[in-house]
Amino acid sequence: MSTATAVPQTFELEGDDARATLKKVGRGRLFRDSFERFRAADGFSHARALAFQIVLTAVPALIAVVGLAVDLDQENVKRLMQETIRGVAPGPAGEIATQAFQQGSDAASDSETAVLAGLAAALIAATGAMAQIERGGNRIYGVESDRSTLRKYVTAFTLALTVGVLILVAFVLFVAGSAIKSAGAATGWTDTAAVVWEIARWPVVLVFVIAGFALLFKVSPRRRQPSMSWLASGAAVTVGSWLAFTGLLSLYLTASRSTGDTYGPLAGIIGVLLWAFLTSLAVFFGLAFAAQLEAVRAGVATPATDRDVDPSPDLDDATAKSAF
Repeated sequence: MSTATAVPQTFELEGDDARATLKKVGRGRLFRDSFERFRAADGFSHARALAFQIVLTAVPALIAVVGLAVDLDQENVKRLMQETIRGVAPGPAGEIATQAFQQGSDAASDSETAVLAGLAAALIAATGAMAQIERGGNRIYGVESDRSTLRKYVTAFTLALTVGVLILVAFVLFVAGSAIKSAGAATGWTDTAAVVWEIARWPVVLVFVIAGFALLFKVSPRRRQPSMSWLASGAAVTVGSWLAFTGLLSLYLTASRSTGDTYGPLAGIIGVLLWAFLTSLAVFFGLAFAAQLEAVRAGVATPATDRDVDPSPDLDDATAKSAF
């Protein structure tokens, strides 16, 4: 059971209100209280569950990508897909994924089946991931019950098709921007077009990814949420945390090359699991930040209750005796 305090539902909150509240309370304190809310809502357990769903989504999605690459039979497209995979998952995690991609694209024979089956399985797993975000988000906001099963999974399916695709496109533009420029140059892009692309993709990526997470934060919890401009602060924390976590993981995995030499593909599997878990932490911490910011604005600054304390020592003698 979550011990995060319930966040009162507020109305007509905009981005300006978020900035004013953040300035008033201070970033350091808000980050500390957001982590306490995250911990009180059992955020680590929810992050582990979401990481499992992310891996279940990534594997069939990779199968679909392999089938699509074989179908298109274009070296530039294959190179773009490999760069995207390597950029999203750092170190041995990216290496094992790109090896699987290369082997599959060389050996695949029934590419249409791979695309259809992979997309179907990835969509089912992504729906489960979105449902897990709702469950974790509800606990972070102090909401103890989820939507009904039908509404929960219909909402999750819709989010997977909309927000999931939006965030995926943003990350592809982010991690494979240089590869896209190279592919464009190979197909006849002018130098001006390449420069415009290199400059323009950054604000496009930023808008896409923050809008995607803000929309996810608005729809997922079973409560009336403030405007997306307010939730953009939590989305920005998610994106910043993900970049920091991915960068640190990449540095660690690159520095510990001996681990990869010793354990081979197992190091890549561990890298995939770590990356999925850190990604999940970033999602829920950004949501906790948005929740705590709203709680402070509503006058409920305490992020957690004391319900995690064992009440048995407080029983009086008469109550204790009546239990026997």
